[in-house]
Amino acid sequence: MTDAGTFIARVLDPQSDVPQGVQNPDGTPATKRFDVYRNNVAVGLSDALETAFPVVRKLVGDAFFRAMAGVYLRKHPPKSPLMMFYGDAMPDFLRRFAPAKTLPYLPDIAALELAMRHAYHAADATPIDAQALAALTPDALMDVRLALAPATHVMTSDYPIHAIYRANTAADAPKPAMRPEAVLITRPGFDPALNLINAATAACIAALAQGQTLGRAMTTAGDDLDLGAALGILLAQEAITDIT
Repeated sequence: MTDAGTFIARVLDPQSDVPQGVQNPDGTPATKRFDVYRNNVAVGLSDALETAFPVVRKLVGDAFFRAMAGVYLRKHPPKSPLMMFYGDAMPDFLRRFAPAKTLPYLPDIAALELAMRHAYHAADATPIDAQALAALTPDALMDVRLALAPATHVMTSDYPIHAIYRANTAADAPKPAMRPEAVLITRPGFDPALNLINAATAACIAALAQGQTLGRAMTTAGDDLDLGAALGILLAQEAITDIT
């Protein structure tokens, strides 16, 4: 009999032979049946990728995306039966995928869609009362560590990832201007929210996510940080879950 690894490899390779032991009732290799099964697997994985990366698909077009998905699924078979998590390697794959080089922002858009999907499926968390921060003295505030909700993600890019995403998901969105952008992904309710932030705010929130004190996070972010605005958006998006 064929081992599991070989079977999976042959399912994903349309040029490979039928695995040993996959037979018709008369004992002959079940070539046609296996080809149907192999095609159904490829279609299912491609559909999962289309669902996971709708903006990437819109940017490259349906035909390009389908062909690209065929290459991806053979290089990166699923590691989990949960298809909602399939596609984690897509950003790195796109950085090496030569036909996509004309769209250099594509890997970051894939990473953004991936982060939003992880935010959607992240564990629920109870936000703090904003008054808990307001009650601290300025000196005490600098020494606190802020725990962030599992759905919280920060991304920075050399490209206008927020504007590109908006242009492909909102009818009234303006045309993107090619410039670096940073985003904060949160989930204040049931669905992820995409918030445009500046680089200093992104650096501050990333430092907080790593467990740094608020004072240290401010130093990391630099002089351009508006601390009130940074804390304000975290509180408004229900992203702070604890103070220590």
